[in-house]
Amino acid sequence: MDDPPAGWTVWADEDDGRQVWAYRPDVFDADAFPAPCMPTLYLTRGRRNRRPGREREAATDWFVTLYLEPEVTVTEERFEERGAARERLFDLAGDFADGAVDYRPSYQVPRDAYLEKLDELTGRRG
Repeated sequence: MDDPPAGWTVWADEDDGRQVWAYRPDVFDADAFPAPCMPTLYLTRGRRNRRPGREREAATDWFVTLYLEPEVTVTEERFEERGAARERLFDLAGDFADGAVDYRPSYQVPRDAYLEKLDELTGRRG
């Protein structure tokens, strides 16, 4: 498996092809910032919010989803093949780490200190 872009860690790599990547777990460690606020990328067959079981097993589409926290989705993209989804996973992770992803509009009520830290880590200008 290829290494993820800088700042990203493979958190889970399942036998069924699903992957979970975490951004800077050294920063979002529950001490400085709440662990649930750790930016996370998911590569899943079927939408991540589906319950496990026959419905998810029957799903053929792959999804790449970027969360800033459990209820804050920055993007969710659908792909017919895992290879295309995995390529997008790498591209999105790199774009995020390089400050090219505009995540601020995903918040209805901004968390200023958290977003400022993300801006600092990714080189974005808020």
